[in-house]
Amino acid sequence: MNNYRSGFVTLLGRPNVGKSTLINKLIGEKITITSPIAQTTRNKLKGILSTKNGQIIFVDTPGVHKPHHRLGEILVKNAKAAIKGVDMVIFVLDSSQKPGRGDEYIRDFLEVNQMEFIVVLNKWDLLNKEFRNLRLDQYKRFFGNDKNFVTVSAYKGEGCSELVDRLFPFLPEGPKLYEEDMICDQPFNNLLSDLVREQVLMNTREEVPHSVAVIIDKIDEIKRKNGKCLTAILATIIVERTSQKGIIIGKQGAMLKNIGISARSNISKLIDGPVHLELFVKVVPNWRKKESRLIEFGYKED
Repeated sequence: MNNYRSGFVTLLGRPNVGKSTLINKLIGEKITITSPIAQTTRNKLKGILSTKNGQIIFVDTPGVHKPHHRLGEILVKNAKAAIKGVDMVIFVLDSSQKPGRGDEYIRDFLEVNQMEFIVVLNKWDLLNKEFRNLRLDQYKRFFGNDKNFVTVSAYKGEGCSELVDRLFPFLPEGPKLYEEDMICDQPFNNLLSDLVREQVLMNTREEVPHSVAVIIDKIDEIKRKNGKCLTAILATIIVERTSQKGIIIGKQGAMLKNIGISARSNISKLIDGPVHLELFVKVVPNWRKKESRLIEFGYKED
C-alpha cells in the first residue's frame, strides 16, 4: 500500500460540544452514546475508520470540565491523558457559542504540551449564514490565523469528509493497525452498558443527573426453534438515592419500560439480531465518591 497512513487522533473539548456525535458520523456507526446532557461519555473509546488511503483510530474522551467528585476527577485526568502518544488532536468546539474560559483552558493545555491540533467548529448549521464569517473571525483571533480550521455539522454530516481528508497528512505512513471490518475496540459489555445509560439520560433528563452507572450482569445466547439466536441481557442500573430509583422505575414501571424498549432497539441494531433486555435498579449511596465502587463499576485512572 503506497503512501498508506495510519495513526491515532484524539477528540478533545468541553462537555456537550458534539464529540460523540462527530465520532459516530465519521465512523458511520453508533459506537458512542450521545445525549443533550453534558458529560455522557465516560470511557475513552477508539472508533476505527478504514479507507483506501489509510486508517484513523479516533479516541473519544469525556468533556474536560471542573470535577465535583472522584468520578469527575478520574474522567478529566483520563481525557487529558488521551493526548499522550497520539498523532493529532481534534479540538471540538460549539460554534453556536463564542469561545469561553473552558475553551481557553483546553487551548492553553494543548499549547503547553506542544500538541498539534485541528480546530473543528461543530454545529455550524445552527449559525445564520450572515453571522458565520463573524464567528469564524472570533475563533481565528482566539487561536491565531495559523491554525487549521474545519467547520462541520456532526448532526447532519456536513464537513466530515473534508475533516478526514485534512487529518491524513498528519498521520505517519504505515500499515493498518486494526482489521478493516473492526470499527471499535471497546469491550462488548461497555458498549451495551453505554447504550442503556444513554436511554436513562435521554428519558430522565435533569431529574437523574450523572449519578447513574450500568452494570451488565449476564449475557446469554439462546437458540430458538427456528435456528436463530436471541441475545438475552441482564443489566443493573446503579443510582445514588432512593428517590432516583423511583424516577427511573416510574409510575407502575412505565419509565423503566420505556428505557428498556429504546435501549433494546439500539442494542439490536448494534448486534444485528433480536434482543431480550431485562433491567433492574439498585441504590448504592455516594458510589461516585468511593474508590472501591468506581473500580467495581469499571472507572479507573489510565
